[in-house]
Amino acid sequence: MGYRFRLHAANLPGKPDIVLPKYKTVIFVHGCFWHRHPKCKYAYTPKSRIEFWEKKFADNVARFKIVKKELKHLKWNVIIIWECEIKSNADIANKLKRSIWN
Repeated sequence: MGYRFRLHAANLPGKPDIVLPKYKTVIFVHGCFWHRHPKCKYAYTPKSRIEFWEKKFADNVARFKIVKKELKHLKWNVIIIWECEIKSNADIANKLKRSIWN
């Protein structure tokens, strides 16, 4: 798409997957299963060790909430692209354009 980017910037909270420094924007590519994408068929809970998985998922979601808050405090724009959205390049392009140019 022509954007200049960095991958996995360790100097930012949460080590974002993609960083667009010019636009002060970070992008996280979240797996629907691990990050609990609401109302997504990929965000199922395994049938065994339910308590373990519920705690694991809750910890992941809580940790990201803190990371997102820290990045917002540092004046970074945070974009989340979900695993199930990756199939459509047009949808991703539109999401980036809306987020970067607003």
